[in-house]
Amino acid sequence: MRAVFVDANETLAAVTERLVRADDPKVIVNRDASVTPEQLPSVLGGAEIAIIDHTHLPAEIAGQCQGLKHVVFLGTGARSYMNPEALAELGIAVHIIKGYGDTAVAECAIALMWAAARGFARMDREMRAGNWLRCDGIELTGKTIGLIGFGGIAAQVARIAAGSGMKVLAWNRTPKTHPGVEFVTLERLLAESHVVSLHLLLNDDTKDFLSAERIAAMRPGAILINTARGAVVDEAAMVAALRSGQIGHAGLDVFVTEPLPAGHVLTTLPNVTLSAHSAFRTPEASDNLIGAALDHCRRIVTTGR
Repeated sequence: MRAVFVDANETLAAVTERLVRADDPKVIVNRDASVTPEQLPSVLGGAEIAIIDHTHLPAEIAGQCQGLKHVVFLGTGARSYMNPEALAELGIAVHIIKGYGDTAVAECAIALMWAAARGFARMDREMRAGNWLRCDGIELTGKTIGLIGFGGIAAQVARIAAGSGMKVLAWNRTPKTHPGVEFVTLERLLAESHVVSLHLLLNDDTKDFLSAERIAAMRPGAILINTARGAVVDEAAMVAALRSGQIGHAGLDVFVTEPLPAGHVLTTLPNVTLSAHSAFRTPEASDNLIGAALDHCRRIVTTGR
């Protein structure tokens, strides 16, 4: 049984080659990170396992991949790139990886929060252009952060925020408890939080979850942080709120369209800090990610599932 990492960037290719063991199933690393879906049948070459980082796998393409039985998706958001139910009808199982980057993503969310609170991105842009712009920031000690969705990443954000002297509120679709976190209604969270940080998986229920109505219910001038998925926010409503000041600043690592197109409206707003869907990109998280993917491959070879 063979596995092919179909779209490895140089970083993940090197990590894969370092972590593969001599007794592992054969893992072929394709270092073309720009591979197209149409190229996947030839790239896989009859392999039973596809390791996929970011390439879309439509069901009609998967049906052309002879021998393909398993997809190991490098992350939790497989639905953004493929339809697991449609693949299951073809006899292809989709495996995801949870928890590998909880600390990395949480630290990115916190970094975006602090950058937003102090206006670092705007000052950096202006100083590089020769302008001595000095922004008034806000202190976050004693302020309230509201976490929408509460899994492993949100738990790490809560830990760091509480350690910074912030009050932590959270809302989750199913009841939870966590030390130092007060679980409240979504309405109260939006009304009271100086910072709102999103930690929801994207599905049919969470698309546009932060709607125009919910944005209007936020504390005026609050900071919005999104390291989850771009589509959990109504983008047009967010832009309008940034322009009006209802949202004071947004720190965004994820977007509805990725890569973010040149000239996109979000690149023109002074009260937005952008990062290129890179929250999970640390050496530690990469090792966790590839290690878990190889564990999937080992289990598949051993058990067949």
